[in-house]
Amino acid sequence: LPELVKAYRMQEKAAGVGFDWDNKEQVWDKVEEEIRELKEEVGNMGAGSKKRVTEEFGDLMFALVNYSRFIKVNPMDALEVANKKFRSRFNYVEEKAREMGRSLVDMSLDEMNELWEEAKKINN
Repeated sequence: LPELVKAYRMQEKAAGVGFDWDNKEQVWDKVEEEIRELKEEVGNMGAGSKKRVTEEFGDLMFALVNYSRFIKVNPMDALEVANKKFRSRFNYVEEKAREMGRSLVDMSLDEMNELWEEAKKINN
């Protein structure tokens, strides 16, 4: 199974026996804790710390999957929606750059962001 599905199913199993949070606010607090821990590890990133950063990133993802369960959002579906939205917006940026006779690699980040914001208005 994909890891995202495994995380969701493990959390469902744990919840099924009562090993679960009481409410979504507690789960969100855990998400915020994991964000802080990840930021700390990234800030300390040096030789040998990639393992810790990877662990903290995984903990954050696991906590987000748990939160998705509490707000009744399928995390796989949500990620697919995000992928499609990104793909649509990025395609818009690429197309607009072509229409301008430009290459994305030659454009500044500000120029690309301007097109991205246009895409968001059109492909929201």
